[in-house]
Amino acid sequence: QVQLVESGGGLVQAGGSLRLSCAANGRTFSTYNLGWFRQAPGKEREFVANISRSGSGGTTSYADSVKGRFTISRDNAKNTVYLQMNSLKPEDTAVYYCAAKRSLLAVIPYDYWGQGTQVTVSS
Repeated sequence: QVQLVESGGGLVQAGGSLRLSCAANGRTFSTYNLGWFRQAPGKEREFVANISRSGSGGTTSYADSVKGRFTISRDNAKNTVYLQMNSLKPEDTAVYYCAAKRSLLAVIPYDYWGQGTQVTVSS
């Protein structure tokens, strides 16, 4: 069982930056593939970014809407995954969730989810 706790959300003006953190318990953090998702009011949850487990090279991928602005990273020593968000836009406003799974396959859903952290970008 993995428990995930997000932090770092808040209110920021357009063009600003935030860094989200997601801390996990357990000794096997490095073996999990990690992702960030977001859900805006009235919309479905959408993929933001993911990073593979270290044994698979820590490969990252991003949604087109955040590519070049957001960076996902992980610190296995701290059991933490980060999402650095720069050049924020009002359309980035959402609840952001981190998630973890063992499988690398995209079709396999994430097993564990955090409770979410609110990000609000004012224009």
